[in-house]
Amino acid sequence: MWTYNFATGPSLSTPVIALQKFFYGFKMIQLAVLAGWCFYYGNGSPFPTDPNPLALALGGTLILAGQFLNLSVFYRLGSTGVFYGNQFGYEIEWCKEFPFSLLDHPQYVGALLSIWGFFLAIRFPHPDWYLLPMLETVYYTVGAHFEQ
Repeated sequence: MWTYNFATGPSLSTPVIALQKFFYGFKMIQLAVLAGWCFYYGNGSPFPTDPNPLALALGGTLILAGQFLNLSVFYRLGSTGVFYGNQFGYEIEWCKEFPFSLLDHPQYVGALLSIWGFFLAIRFPHPDWYLLPMLETVYYTVGAHFEQ
């Protein structure tokens, strides 16, 4: 359990909780980079000045599908399973139910769908709209490969 002691600072009582806190920290950095990109290349505004309704609808649908996959992973595995508890000695049963019945890495796919949806909704049709999603796709693909 994560606790905070004002005399000594934060306490990360298990490796799973420590990894979970690092994960959320890295996600905050990732979101800051994505938002910063949109703000910088959006001339001081992270939102499109002339939004494309079709891009907004498709982007929003991708974001919802991605977050549904991510929530499904947490539902099936719980925090201990999601944050590699099996690598720290916890007994985690292998899951073959949805979303794992469809995808080997549903959380990675969910993250990528969310990123692609976000950039489609916010940056399309600007010529840079696909650059960060492509880079993130490479990162997640390499991560999935090494997770095997």
